[in-house]
Amino acid sequence: MAALETVQTIYQAFGRGDVPTIMALISPDVSWEHGAPDHGIPWLKPGRGLAHVGEFFQTVGRELNISRFDVQQLYAAGDQVIAQIAIELTVKATGKQVQDFELHHWHFGADGKVHAFRHVADTHQHWLASR
Repeated sequence: MAALETVQTIYQAFGRGDVPTIMALISPDVSWEHGAPDHGIPWLKPGRGLAHVGEFFQTVGRELNISRFDVQQLYAAGDQVIAQIAIELTVKATGKQVQDFELHHWHFGADGKVHAFRHVADTHQHWLASR
């Protein structure tokens, strides 16, 4: 499966809440939030490996209500895909909302699996909503 098709499959699975399908497409040693500092935002925490990605999905389900998640455009070049996302969410603990335009950067290895992923988002807005 090509990188673009894999990302499409991941977003379709996310829409269904099908985490096992997503996890099957991710490398065991994935770098999640690759190259990002830890801003103290639980759902944007950098880490490595499938256990960390599983924790990410648990955190999203436990702490956020996502009311809008629109994949507006996908851009592919070689082993990388950039997704343009319109997202609206509410942090359950605070009731505060985030309305953002994000980019998701997907990087694939020779095995066709995701080897690195990062949200490019307004981390300050997320940080404020989490407090």
